[in-house]
Amino acid sequence: MIVFCFCFYLLFLLLLFLSLFLLLFYFFRSKFDFNIHNPSTNTMVNGLNLSATLNTFKLLFNPSLIKPHVTVSNFSQLPVPIPGKNGAQIKAVILDKDNCFAVDGADHVFEQYHDKMDELKKQYPGKLQLLVVSNSAGTNDDTDFKDAQRVEQNTGLEVYRHAVKKPGCHEDLVAYLKKNKVIDQPSEVAVVGDRLLTDVVMANQIGGTGVWLSEGVEKSNKLPVRFERLLYNFMQ
Repeated sequence: MIVFCFCFYLLFLLLLFLSLFLLLFYFFRSKFDFNIHNPSTNTMVNGLNLSATLNTFKLLFNPSLIKPHVTVSNFSQLPVPIPGKNGAQIKAVILDKDNCFAVDGADHVFEQYHDKMDELKKQYPGKLQLLVVSNSAGTNDDTDFKDAQRVEQNTGLEVYRHAVKKPGCHEDLVAYLKKNKVIDQPSEVAVVGDRLLTDVVMANQIGGTGVWLSEGVEKSNKLPVRFERLLYNFMQ
């Protein structure tokens, strides 16, 4: 019990330090004109996700937020139709982009995933039944939504525009789907992605089904992803 309390305390301090650091970074970034695009590659560099950072604290009180309902290695293994939590019928599938159906930073479907994407389109043929919600394309980091437009042209799917990054946009997203008569209840939503603190947490906050791609197009060793996995294993 003492060891558990000590580990819990260390985790709390780590999350507090990380949040304070990112809050300060966000503050100073707003004071100075930091270029968040890489002009040499014309590829967006993901900006700060304050929403995911702040939502991390909720895991201390509700660890189940980070737990997916379905886990597969990558997009090609996605079950179609997607089995809904508690037997719910899935009417809307929210797709992450980077390292989900596309290579990180790319604007088109990864070559080996075309068949799976076609299968999804046949199962969910409505205009907004398959909706791309990315923390790069379609956000305020996406100047003039040029990245979103390229993704839409290459995939035939709509990219959701949102000022608040995942998972903080979940309420607006549900309202958008209801307004367009795609769903009646939040439980009819499935979120597919490779990130636990954004995609899976958002699915659970919605009250829908979280589908975690544990490796994605390629298994990432980036620090935030490694931190997520460490946190996930600790919460088990």
